[in-house]
Amino acid sequence: MKIDQWLESNTFHHSEFWDVRQLVADKEKQNLKISLCIPTLNEEKTIGKEIVIFRSELMSRYPLIDEIAVVDSGSTDKTLEVASNYGADTYFSGDILPEEGFKRGKGENLWKAIHQLNGDIIVYVDADITNIHPRFVTGLVAPLIYKPETHYVKAFYDRPLAFSQGIRPSGGGRVTEILTRPLFSMFFPELTALMQPLSGEYAVRRQVLEEIAFPIGYGVEISHLIDVYTRWGLEAFAQTDLDKRVHRNQATRDLGKMAFGILQAFINRCEQLDMVNVKSEMAHILRQFQVNGEQIEQQEFTIIEEERPPMKTIKSYQEKFHS
Repeated sequence: MKIDQWLESNTFHHSEFWDVRQLVADKEKQNLKISLCIPTLNEEKTIGKEIVIFRSELMSRYPLIDEIAVVDSGSTDKTLEVASNYGADTYFSGDILPEEGFKRGKGENLWKAIHQLNGDIIVYVDADITNIHPRFVTGLVAPLIYKPETHYVKAFYDRPLAFSQGIRPSGGGRVTEILTRPLFSMFFPELTALMQPLSGEYAVRRQVLEEIAFPIGYGVEISHLIDVYTRWGLEAFAQTDLDKRVHRNQATRDLGKMAFGILQAFINRCEQLDMVNVKSEMAHILRQFQVNGEQIEQQEFTIIEEERPPMKTIKSYQEKFHS
């Protein structure tokens, strides 16, 4: 499928799916279950509002979502307490599939959710969105309900940068534009059609999620896209414009750590596909510098983008979903 053709047929605006009653009717006609997963780490300030809006609008008013679950990496604040009080199912990631051990990271949470949740479709929504709205779910699940050939729906949006003085009306998506888009342009040109490939909001069919591996950290999104693309092609994707997303922006130094994990995952995928040949083992230490008074301090961070295998290879998952 050519990029222009895909953009025309597989790019949507959330307003196209305004009729939530119709969405629910078609969901029920297909006998689908939809699960919402919110991965968290110290998000007590925003998690409550997200759950209130999703429960009131998409469970009580319109029964589109069948379960809302918070999967946590080990918060030290009141994230899980707040989430539970507002009606979400709450899980510490280490308590899910304990025989597989616990690894800290967002990708770990997303992987564990496949086993814990029951939906035929799983929607992932980040926990730090301050302008949360039902469109963050309806806009993503609708293409899966209406288009059976679609497997994986990504969000895109305007991403204002939030500063102490207020909100700057443009910006955000810095790692995408500086790292991911150039890499896709070189190695996977068709994936450049995805406007925000690293967005944390997406909806996926279970039969796809269980087939692909999950890096435990920030490399999870780019790995998903490459794996789905190489197996099912560009036509498996869709994307929905959700207008605007306001969230807590990370410092540039933290983005460097994110980029380091993403780059590891990308190179690993390219090696598996025989697209590159890395002749020596990659280093896993990221070195950064900061000024402290008159001193320049060196900091080293060990970042290893470990991977979880496809969930379908896990025995207890097979017993639960494929017995």
